[in-house]
Amino acid sequence: MGYKYQQEAFSKAEKHPQKKRMPRRKWLLISLLLLLLLFSLPFLINGWVVQQGKASVISAESLSVSTNSYQCILVLGAGLSPDGNPSPMLKDRLDVAISLYEKQLAPKLLLSGDHGKKYYDEVNAMLAYCLAQGIPKDDIFLDHAGFSTYESMVRAKKIFQVERALVVTQEYHLYRALYIGQQLGLSLEGVSATRTEYQGQAGRDQREFYARNKDFLQTLTWPDPTYLGEPIPITGDSSLSHDQ
Repeated sequence: MGYKYQQEAFSKAEKHPQKKRMPRRKWLLISLLLLLLLFSLPFLINGWVVQQGKASVISAESLSVSTNSYQCILVLGAGLSPDGNPSPMLKDRLDVAISLYEKQLAPKLLLSGDHGKKYYDEVNAMLAYCLAQGIPKDDIFLDHAGFSTYESMVRAKKIFQVERALVVTQEYHLYRALYIGQQLGLSLEGVSATRTEYQGQAGRDQREFYARNKDFLQTLTWPDPTYLGEPIPITGDSSLSHDQ
């Protein structure tokens, strides 16, 4: 009986071989590779956004009236000084945008910034600066709910119905703005407003790294901006976007 039982056991073992366990070292290697990928992913996303946006950055000198078909020049907000005037970074953005407008590269300006509180009015400070430089009010549109780069770009398309535009901001920020616009299907090119070294730029660069990752994810899900509203076409009446 013992011999017969042993033979039956061998026969069953051949029909149902035991599963081979993955060696512990192999599991450790896979775990390390997954951790490396997880750690590298934010850097890969950051590099992808920069690469894609950089392809659409051009110099103001390369632009000419005969080759452009821009509907507007989009200026992204950059904060106010304590006296309520545009910050140095924002002033540079406005100066570049005004020079492009004066070269007749686009017929309108779209100023996008934060006017979410009565005591903080970024867009009307931008408007006042442009008016002081002689830009006609009729050629200036205001986006009062541009609370972030993502929201400014989405609202440019959904509210102002922009299809083709020049985007003006500092170069480190330009890549992300252009990337978001590209994912929206907009035809964009960007002109850098970097004219000097700005105080606190190291901190901005660090925040921009995280912002690129955040907005990369947002362009996968497309959450609505804080406010939408009725369309104000960039080809229409700019006064509809002004404070009444």
